[in-house]
Amino acid sequence: MKRAIPLLAAAALAAPAAAAPCTGPACNLDLLRPVLARVAAARGARGSRPVHILQIGDSHTAGDAVTGGWRELLQARGGSGGRGVLAAGRPYDGYLTRGVTASMSPGWSIAAGFGRGSASPRPAIGVSGFSLTSTRPGATLGLVAEPNMMFNRVTICALANPQAGALILRVGNEPEQRLDFDSPTARPECRTVETSAPQSQLQVTAEDDPVTITSWATFRDDGGAVLSNVGIVGSQLVHFGRADDAVVAEELRAYRPDMIVLAFGTNEGFTPTFNAFSYEVTLRTQIGRLRRLAGNVPILLLGAPDALTRNTALQANAPGAPLDCRVSYRPAVAAAPPPAADPFADAIAGFAMQARAEGEAPAAPPPAQPAPTPPSSRPLFAPPALAQVRAIQRKIAGELRVAYWDWQARMGGGCAAAKWVADGRMRGDFIHFKSQGGRDIARLLQADLDAAAR
Repeated sequence: MKRAIPLLAAAALAAPAAAAPCTGPACNLDLLRPVLARVAAARGARGSRPVHILQIGDSHTAGDAVTGGWRELLQARGGSGGRGVLAAGRPYDGYLTRGVTASMSPGWSIAAGFGRGSASPRPAIGVSGFSLTSTRPGATLGLVAEPNMMFNRVTICALANPQAGALILRVGNEPEQRLDFDSPTARPECRTVETSAPQSQLQVTAEDDPVTITSWATFRDDGGAVLSNVGIVGSQLVHFGRADDAVVAEELRAYRPDMIVLAFGTNEGFTPTFNAFSYEVTLRTQIGRLRRLAGNVPILLLGAPDALTRNTALQANAPGAPLDCRVSYRPAVAAAPPPAADPFADAIAGFAMQARAEGEAPAAPPPAQPAPTPPSSRPLFAPPALAQVRAIQRKIAGELRVAYWDWQARMGGGCAAAKWVADGRMRGDFIHFKSQGGRDIARLLQADLDAAAR
């Protein structure tokens, strides 16, 4: 026994120190200092690749309200490095692409990691969550960039195999390029074309046999910053797990993100029955997978934002009581005219409808609805699963040494969504952000990143 005590002490000294618990509104942001330093120096890095931040998430990411505000902030400081990574074409109705306009002719079939097009068998998908396969020669995809999103580097990622055809890439007035994906072996392959001067337009045309495109991207190699947003409305982190490892690895190799942001959690918190163990396993697995596939790229985990509902079916979707936010809500402007068509709300509704039609209803909140003029008598609350999601995110961030940002805390804590709706920064569904709200979230996030960089 006496000999065992020194051995145990030696083993304890040799063991790695336990990870510090993740407390406060942010933790482990010091892990991001190298990339934050590059962001700060982006404007002076003329002639070099831009700093690239890649955010993967759900409708908060797909809608681009927050990422769009963050992109504007970063590029106003450091200059624009282009639009970055996108799902090719227009993979669903209401697809939003701020800064560029995407087009797609008939002649493409669409596969997805969630919702419509996700049923097996389907082609492999990558980081964008979608794949487009040409179904006839001459089918086209197009992209037109606004002046601040002009580019001199284009990357097309597709699936090479013995039956694959070729794509004709036309970029501005540059000579067209033929990208042949016929290959004796099946593998993902990203092709990059650089231009002699910044361009604003590109067109991809299917030449002969089918080609499956998993994503595309445009960059401007003259310093600056890029913030890519790829997400699927209604999705959860488990659905990102459906992306093919080989495709994701090839895309990350080609796109070379300097930081990856994971932004899931809302739909997990609104699932009818939340399984904490399964979610923790999924979160650990996906963080580990990204580290394995992306190499030494820092990860920022965004905690689920504050979100509320009146759907009483969600009052007991996890152990614990729902957070009661009994408030009387009135529209910010009582006599406002009928709102204009909202493409993002249409996208949410359309995507949910597609998913229900295929028997894969998203574990997500209902589409945005206008708030009633008189105070609602129905309870307004946060589903108990949302708090569990955030607790697990915080726990895993501490244990795995991942940077973490508490989105809900920075909004003002529990029930903050009611105030954000009342002052017009969130939509009447108490879940999704309007453009001003997205810009405000981006400023709050960047302020914490700036503090960590000092």
